[in-house]
Amino acid sequence: MREQPGIVIVGAGFAGICMAVKLKEAGYHDFVVLEKAGEPGGTWRDNTYPGCACDVPSHMYSYSFELNPGWSRMFAPQEEIQRYLRSCADKYGVTPHIRHGSAVTGLEYDDGRRSWTVTTEGGATMRANAVVSAIGALHIPKFPDIPGREAFAGPAFHSAAWDHSADLTGKRVAVIGTGASAVQIVPRIAPEAAHVTVFQRTPPWLHPKPDFAFSPAARRLLRLPGAARALRDGIYWALETRALGFAVHPSLMAAHERLALRHLERQVPDPGLRRALTPGYRIGCKRILISSDYYPALMRDDVSLVTDAVTEIRERSLLDAAGREHPADVIVYGTGFKVVDALAGRHITGRGGRRIQDAWSKGVEAYYGIATSGFPNLFFLLGPNTGLGHNSVVFMIESQARYVVECLRLLSRTQARALDVRQEAQAAFNRRLRARLDPMVWNAGGCHSWYLDEHGVNRTIWPGFSFEYWARTRRVKPGAYELIY
Repeated sequence: MREQPGIVIVGAGFAGICMAVKLKEAGYHDFVVLEKAGEPGGTWRDNTYPGCACDVPSHMYSYSFELNPGWSRMFAPQEEIQRYLRSCADKYGVTPHIRHGSAVTGLEYDDGRRSWTVTTEGGATMRANAVVSAIGALHIPKFPDIPGREAFAGPAFHSAAWDHSADLTGKRVAVIGTGASAVQIVPRIAPEAAHVTVFQRTPPWLHPKPDFAFSPAARRLLRLPGAARALRDGIYWALETRALGFAVHPSLMAAHERLALRHLERQVPDPGLRRALTPGYRIGCKRILISSDYYPALMRDDVSLVTDAVTEIRERSLLDAAGREHPADVIVYGTGFKVVDALAGRHITGRGGRRIQDAWSKGVEAYYGIATSGFPNLFFLLGPNTGLGHNSVVFMIESQARYVVECLRLLSRTQARALDVRQEAQAAFNRRLRARLDPMVWNAGGCHSWYLDEHGVNRTIWPGFSFEYWARTRRVKPGAYELIY
C-alpha cells in the first residue's frame, strides 16, 4: 500500500530541519523528511575538506529559536555545525521523521487527486498533499570543462567530495579555483604538500577574518539570560550594513573595498603577486570572501599562483594558456556548484503535466523564491533570488519556513485542497525584482559570477536587506493565490 504522509520535505540540511521544526511547532505532525544520505546536515555533512568552516559568525549562522552559547569559535568548523544540526533534529523531535537513503527522483502533481506523487530512488512512491523542496543550492558539484580531465592518473576530486584516502604529504597538489572553499583549503594543505599550485581565473575580494576561540569564561557569560541573543542581534545588524552597497548604491561599498585593499597590501608585500591578486571588478560583484591566512599561504616558497587558464589536463600535469606545464600528483577542484541548475534539473511535473523546465524556459523564477505558478502546494526553501551576499541564509530559511506554515494555515481556514500562485502575481513580483537587481553591482560590477545564469541574469541573490524580505513574507496575500478545492 502506498504511503500517504500529509507533507513531504526533501532534504535534511539547515532548511529541511528548520521546516520540520516549524511544522511541529504549528501542530503539523503528519510529515516525512526524505534525505538522500545516511545522516542529516546537507552541505555541512558533505563538505569535509581541510579547513572547512563557516564564513558567517556562528551565532548568526544558526537558528534564532535554538541559540548556541557554546560555540567554540566565532566562525565554527564544519564538524561543530554538523553536530549542532543533529542536536536540533533530536531536540525538536525531527529525527524520527527523517528517512535516510531516500533520494527523491521525481515529483508529479495529480490534477484529479490534488496531490503529489513523490518517487524515490529504487522506484518507491508516496502520495502527499504538499511538498517542500529543501535541497539547497550548494550540493551539485560543478567541474570545469577542460580537455583531458579523465586522463589524469592521480587522485582528482571536488572540494565537496574530499578524498580522505589521498595522502597529500610530500605531493604536488594542483588546486583549480579560488573561491570560498579554496581560500580555506590552500592554507591547510600547503604545510604538508611538497608544492601547491593554485590556478586562479579571477581574484576574489578578501576581507580579514576576525576569528577567535571563545574562552570558557566567554561561553559561561553567553549562557546568561539574553547574552547570546544580544550578541546575535549585534552581529545581524553589523552584517546588514553590508547590504547598503547592494540595496542602495554600489558606491556605498567603497569602505569595504578600502578594507580589502589594505588587507591585501599588508599581507602581500610582493608588488607582482599583489597585482595578480587585485580584482578588476567592483567589490560585491562576486561573493566577498574572508580569510586571514590565504594570502600568507600564497607567499610561501612552496606555493605558486597561476593566473593563466588551464587548457589541458595530462596524465601527471596541467597545461596552462601560456604553454607552461605544471606537474601534479593530485588535483583538487574548488570550482563551486551548479547553483542556478540545482532546481531546474529536477524531474518535477505540475498541473496539466507541465514540466518545471518548461515553466522556467526563460529563466528560474518564483514568487518570493517560494512558489512557482502551475505547481500547487510545492514550496521551495532557498529558491530563486533568496540567497544573500551579506548576511546569514539561515535568517532567510526561517522567514520562508514561516511563510510555508502560513500557506498551510490558509488552506486549513478555507478548506481548500491546494493553492497555486497566480501567474500575474509571480510576473509582477519578478518584474519588480529585475528592476532592482539589474542596475546593481552583481550585473553592473564588471564580473561574471555563479549568481548569474547563462543569459547573465541574476537568479540567485535577494536584492535588498534581509529584514525587508522578512517583513514582506510575514503574511500570505490570499489574492496572490488560486485556491483549488
